[in-house]
Amino acid sequence: MPDVVILGVFVADTAYRADRQPRMGETIMGRSFALGPGGKGSNQAVAAARAGGDVAMVTRIGSDTFGDMAMATWEDAGVVPAVERSDEATGAAYIFIDAETGDNAIIIAPGAAAGIDADFVDGHAALIAGAKVFVTQLEQPMEAAVHALRLAREGGATTILNPAPAAPLPEGMLAFCDYVTPNETEAEALTGIKVTDAASARAAGEALLAAGVGRAAILTLGAQGALYHDADTTEMVPAFDAGPVVETTGAGDAFNGAFAAALAEGMSPREAVRFGCATAAISVTRPGTAPSMPSRAEIDALLG
Repeated sequence: MPDVVILGVFVADTAYRADRQPRMGETIMGRSFALGPGGKGSNQAVAAARAGGDVAMVTRIGSDTFGDMAMATWEDAGVVPAVERSDEATGAAYIFIDAETGDNAIIIAPGAAAGIDADFVDGHAALIAGAKVFVTQLEQPMEAAVHALRLAREGGATTILNPAPAAPLPEGMLAFCDYVTPNETEAEALTGIKVTDAASARAAGEALLAAGVGRAAILTLGAQGALYHDADTTEMVPAFDAGPVVETTGAGDAFNGAFAAALAEGMSPREAVRFGCATAAISVTRPGTAPSMPSRAEIDALLG
């Protein structure tokens, strides 16, 4: 039984690097194009496996070329696929990357993964409930995320919700979450608190605990690092410098996957946050999402 189980989406990333985004009705020339594996859940599974975790990925994909890409990606990373392949198309994502800063904007069409529902989750209940650490996000339908978190909690797993992309959460959902890991935008969407610095991040973290999060809120703050906040402790974990930033697209996924793997390995939550920050720092020095996820040896070398 894998230690880390991730429910989420695989999509094929179509990444366009340009000086700016086009206005409506406008066509501009880009600097480059890349096609590769993506989707938050899949990226997190790859990150967790490459960071040393024993990982299973629960999702739906199509019986098409993009679905084959998913299977090859997981095989290469050592992720166990717990998947259903359907006649629907595998999902895809449009990613605009600012050529100057590496910042991104994304549109996701989940394809076959849009059919992930409570019945599908029930088909993988033993795997989810048997995990040491369970992770999900908000790219698949909300009902599936809630149901899976409930099953994982009932089975005794440590549960992590990466609330991305930002969306309103059903009443009581956070009560199934030991950890919640929003970025600044997602934290503001959940709490109404604009996160700009450590003080506002702490206030948002406090609001998330008050809303039901069981152990800690961890706010990922890009170049500032990550803020860990539980009932007794607030700690800003600084970002690592692993080299020039090339692309930030997969940084949050790198953090979440590595954080989950570290918890499953037995690290303390704050040690796991530091481990996640190091993983994210390496990932942003490389293009792509899943291909950018560093190995355990690289992470350990940066941590010293």
